[in-house]
Amino acid sequence: MLHEIPNVRQVPGEGRRRWFTDAYFDLIIWYAEDGSITGFQLCHDKRGQERAFTWNRGHSCVHEAMDSGEAPGHSKMSPVLTGSSTAPARDIAERFLRQSAEVDPTIVRLVYTTLCARPARAPEAIPVGHGRK
Repeated sequence: MLHEIPNVRQVPGEGRRRWFTDAYFDLIIWYAEDGSITGFQLCHDKRGQERAFTWNRGHSCVHEAMDSGEAPGHSKMSPVLTGSSTAPARDIAERFLRQSAEVDPTIVRLVYTTLCARPARAPEAIPVGHGRK
């Protein structure tokens, strides 16, 4: 079940943010000064092939694979998003809905409807590891 992490570090110039987490998801929400939501990032499959849906107000929702920053024999580096990825957005949205009982309903509605509005496979999506020719 998603729960909020208290006292999340705030980054000057990024707007206020909140962070919710469980074993499968991380959800970060960004707010404008007026309290409106300006964006979110929903990371999923944290213990498998982690990927993230990122949405910013005025832009579409993108789905990207995540490189964990781990390489055998090397120091751990920061995780980075590595490019477009496909995902069963509707399935992830349904799982998010089941695990978000403790999350503000406004946030749940925004994340759920944004994911459900994504096509089953976005036409611009390129499977990770493949480039356009």
